[in-house]
Amino acid sequence: MENLDSRLKKVLIKAITNAGKLLRRSIHRIQRIDIKSDDGLSLVTEVDKQSEADIIRTIKKEFPDHAILAEESEPQGRSPYKWIIDPIDGTTNYAHTFPTACVSIACEKNGRIRFGGVLDPFRNEFFFAEKGKGAFLNGKPVKISKARSLSKSLLVTGFPYDRKIHASYYLKIYGAFMTRCHGIRRTGSAALDLCYIASGRFDGFWEMKLSPWDTAAASLIVREAGGKLSDFRGNPYSIYDPQILATNGFIHREMLATLKPFLRKEA
Repeated sequence: MENLDSRLKKVLIKAITNAGKLLRRSIHRIQRIDIKSDDGLSLVTEVDKQSEADIIRTIKKEFPDHAILAEESEPQGRSPYKWIIDPIDGTTNYAHTFPTACVSIACEKNGRIRFGGVLDPFRNEFFFAEKGKGAFLNGKPVKISKARSLSKSLLVTGFPYDRKIHASYYLKIYGAFMTRCHGIRRTGSAALDLCYIASGRFDGFWEMKLSPWDTAAASLIVREAGGKLSDFRGNPYSIYDPQILATNGFIHREMLATLKPFLRKEA
């Protein structure tokens, strides 16, 4: 008889694969884009909502009693098992038909992430991790980079939705890193940023004011690839924290030192 972990993994892969197909075929056929925030920066499309509904339906068919925490709907249920879902991470990119976006699904048991999957349907890249069993890209193991210093590193970041109010603060932090590394990129998808840390494409990532669904799956993938996660003070990272620093481990102290002057000024 198939064990529970195998069933959980199978359902995650089925749900994320179907959602990825929806994103790929719908990107040039978006009919409606709504604004979720007063500043006009947080967007949602009908594809976000359909993707999320399809994912939840797939999970609930197999596990009707499991809890759900998803971006576009109210939390559902109470259970030792919780599915944490981002139906499109990178919605702003997606709404502009810029094909850098993904689906992210994590399965949590008793407050610990057991499985995490992030699918980029436009590059056909599926990042996956099971706690204690390593991180994978399309079935092949991935590991963090070997960059030993910040000066030889490629970093990635994102900016919170309140950037119209706190732009100066965020740009000062950006400037501090810009003068200390090879370069900084911004993809517009925190889940992909973290997966790129896990696979060695980036060496360090920092961001503030993310939500649990942005990082739940990808943070496990980083850990299983050998990476390090914390808040900006070096405390262990939780997906419910307002700050995330993810690195290959070698440059973590340097990045914390760079962030330190800005801790008291955090918006």
